Amino acid sequence: MGMLFRALSADFLKIRRKGLWALVIFAPFGVVLLQAVNFGLRYDYLVKQYAEDLWGGLLHNIFMFVPISLFLGCVLVSSLLANVEHGTGSWKQLLALPVSRLTVFSAKFALSAILLACSCLLLAVFSVALGVLLGFGWHFPLTDVLRLSFYPYAGALPMLACMLWLCMTFRNQGFSISAGIVTALASMYLPAKYTWLPLNWPLLAFRGEQGELYIGAGILTGLIIFLLGSVHFGRRDVV
Repeated sequence: MGMLFRALSADFLKIRRKGLWALVIFAPFGVVLLQAVNFGLRYDYLVKQYAEDLWGGLLHNIFMFVPISLFLGCVLVSSLLANVEHGTGSWKQLLALPVSRLTVFSAKFALSAILLACSCLLLAVFSVALGVLLGFGWHFPLTDVLRLSFYPYAGALPMLACMLWLCMTFRNQGFSISAGIVTALASMYLPAKYTWLPLNWPLLAFRGEQGELYIGAGILTGLIIFLLGSVHFGRRDVV
């Protein structure tokens, strides 16, 4: 555990001035900004439509962009994080250190999960700020706000684990990014009735009748993909 913490601390230092923190901040800000424009242009209509539950209406509109944003976030965070090593050609030096490959892979996954979680937390903060600015009052549904931010996050963990695996495996990030973007876009057109598809789990985790089931499925599947990726990474001769 101590070795993992040191590897994670080193990775935090490596991502300074790499644009990752800017992505973490501006991604949720952009999602909320879209709804700020939406409500700004159609304020009277939307307020009338959601008169019985203004906060619920706001969260409903914000959530429309959350799953696709999460998937794209998984792609970009994984690629930028892996490219810290790919771009400098420092994999051999890193793996020559007295640190196991499992620890290296685990630290990368933990860092990507933390960055995405920070982005989700900011989504909650920005959502509340927008509601207050729109005049919906301070009596916001905290539970629903947190569900909006973190339930889809749990459902997206398989995508995060898979993208990190791909990005750390292939030096050329073009393939990984292309595959991730195509997958993220495809998720927008999948019928929700295909509940067995992980791409639907961020949606079902928040809106489904059995949201906790898809949260658990996301965490478990993400863990399985992480373990498979770590085994593959540990056996590669050349990274």
